[in-house]
Parts: sequence; structure tokens; C-alpha cells
Amino acid sequence: MTQTTFAELGLADPLLRALDAQKFTIPTPIQAAGIPPLLAGKDLLGIAQTGTGKTAAFVLPMLQHLNAESVRAAPFTTRALILAPTRELALQIDDTVRRLATNGRLRSVVIIGGASRFKQTETMRRGADIVVGTPGRVCDLMQTRELILGNAKIFVLDEADRMLDLGFIKDIRRIAASLPAQRQSALFSATMPTEVASLAASMLRDPVRVEIARVEATTPKIEQAVHFVNQSAKSALLRDLLADPAFARVIVFTRTKHGANKVAETLEIAGVRVNALHGNKSQSQREKALDQFRTGRARVLVATDIAARGIDVTGITHVINYDLPAEPESYVHRIGRTARAGLAGVAISFCDIAERSTLRIIERMIGTKIPVVGAIPDEGELIRQAPRKPAPPRGRYAKPRSGGGQKGGMRSAA
Repeated sequence: MTQTTFAELGLADPLLRALDAQKFTIPTPIQAAGIPPLLAGKDLLGIAQTGTGKTAAFVLPMLQHLNAESVRAAPFTTRALILAPTRELALQIDDTVRRLATNGRLRSVVIIGGASRFKQTETMRRGADIVVGTPGRVCDLMQTRELILGNAKIFVLDEADRMLDLGFIKDIRRIAASLPAQRQSALFSATMPTEVASLAASMLRDPVRVEIARVEATTPKIEQAVHFVNQSAKSALLRDLLADPAFARVIVFTRTKHGANKVAETLEIAGVRVNALHGNKSQSQREKALDQFRTGRARVLVATDIAARGIDVTGITHVINYDLPAEPESYVHRIGRTARAGLAGVAISFCDIAERSTLRIIERMIGTKIPVVGAIPDEGELIRQAPRKPAPPRGRYAKPRSGGGQKGGMRSAA
């Protein structure tokens, strides 16, 4: 069976040369299915998991359309708008735009929070062919007329489900209302809950629907394990695991920003090279944290779910779920940060008594039981062992620990 090539999708020679320079030869399924209707000027509803190549699926047709028009953007206007849920993803999309728009004719501007607003407005003074932004900062510049969307003929909403999770629905609707009625729109989402379907119906006109079948939820190259551990003992267990040098480049996921800071501070006191990444960090702090993690100056990155889809670093040996995610699907996104580029990886979850039901939901979703390290505790016994404090009603329990057994178990898993 022959594979489709980028040339067969209808892309122009300059883009084919750019793809060849980037060593992209065969389109992914979302690219093969999504590029032709976008080149034809149709709206698109794309349902595909993170990491399937959807950025190029909408960037390539956008570049071809913009290159075909001899139009210069007026000051503070843009010809195309791409919305992303996080700063990291916006920067990754802009990087793809710049790598593929090699002729130098198109001007791309990133509009994101946590970075200099003044620099962004000064850049927009010259106008932009493409603006890649996050909803909050885009709305800020719209309000002061330093970003005018009346001339934008192409609109892409990426990671729509994540957008709604982060509470951006009002900003998105405000932005969409400022765009011309006559435009081409594309919406991409990893999942299609009712809210996303409703948003798509309101934004897209007779869209072509492209749905790429979900691949196996977790790759066999990711070895999974779960520790049943009392919440108060998680910090000590984490330090024990990190004593093993096999944990060379590790992401630790927490539910909250405060929790991420607390875990990072504890590890720093223990002498671990660590950084935290979450929504309260400025853009320069986030970029510094990712750079130190990529280059190995930080061995551990403690992050919240907002960063789960925005971290693209190869060589991550372990992902540790210090807290199980509130949304089961986030588990897949989290552990998918390891075992990239053909490498193997290990995903370890800490589970206290209050998280047992979440663990069961995750296991049902991925279709397998996650192997337990150590003895499987009896839930009733754990409740009786939990510390008796007058404070929080949340159940806690103490995990019987024999240091050697835990350590040895994880060494074998690594």
C-alpha cells in the first residue's frame, strides 16, 4: 500500500522544499486528511490526540493561502489568528510557522501573557500576517485596539477541549465575534465533549469533520506502576525514588500551583536540581525552567496539568504523578511526556486513600490494571491506619514501607 506524499496533497513547491529541509517526508493521518479541505478553503473540525502532527495540518494550508495573496497587513491588524490554551503551545506553534515559512515574506507575532505587553504592541504596530496567541492577552490587546481582527480571514482554535477546561470560553466567544463573518475557520480538539461540539457548531460553517482514531491510550514503551501511599508520606517517597540515578530527567505532576511550589521547595532543600512550571510563573520564568530542564541543568521539573500538553522534551526517563489528575484523560497526556522519539520510559503514580476511585476510573479508561509496587493495601485497614487529626475530612492512610522493597521495586521497573 503506497503512502500519500505532501506533494499529492496539493502543497506548493516552496512549502514542499521547507518540509524537505525539516526532514518531513510522509504526512501523518491528520495532515493527510486535514490539509486538502483546508487548501480548498473549507472549514474543518479536527479531532486528534496531542502529538499527531495537527499543527502542521493547519499551518501549511494557512501559509499557502497567505502567500497566494499580495496583501500587506495594516498597523495593528492581522490576516490570520491562531489561538492556543497555553503560552508554551503558542510558542511551539509559532516555531513551526517560522520553520515552514522560509521565504521571509510572512510576519508572525506571538501575543501571550507573562511576556512584555509593550514589546507585543510595538511589534503589532507594523501589522502581522499571523498572530499566535492565548485568549487572555489577545482580548487585552483587542480592548485597546492594539490588535484589530476585522481583516483576519483565517482563524484556528487549537486544543479546544483544553481551552474550555481552563475557563476561556467567554474570551473565545468574544474573539470569534470580532472576526469577519466571511472567514475560514478550523477547530482542533483531542476530545469532543458536548461543550466543544456546541462551540464548533457556533464557529464553523458546514465543516469537514476529520477524526483520527485514538491510538492505544498508553504505549507499551511506557512501563507503569502505582504506589499506595498516605498523602503525608508522598514527599519522602519521592525523595527515595530520586535517590536512584536512573531517574535522570523527571517530570513530577501535581494538581495545584501551590502544590508544585511546595514539592519543588522540598526537593531543592534535599539538594535536587529542580524547577517548577505552572500558570503563576511569568513567561521568562517558564522559558527559563524549560530551558534548564532541556539542557539538564535541572534534573526535575514539577508541573501542573496546564503544562502537560505544552512540554515537548526528549529524553524524559520518568513521569511521576505526585497527585493523580482530576480528569482521567490528563493521565494519558501526563505520561505521554516520556517515551518520546522512540525511547522507553516509566510512569509512576502515587495514590492515597482519597484517590482510589480516581485510579479505578483511569484504569477503566486505559483498559488495563496498573501494576502495584509493594503490597496491595486493604482499604478498610488503611482508613484505620490514617492519622487522626481534627482537620481535613479527606481520608489519609499510612503505607507500610520497607525502604529496600520500594527502592528495589522501582529499580527493576526502571
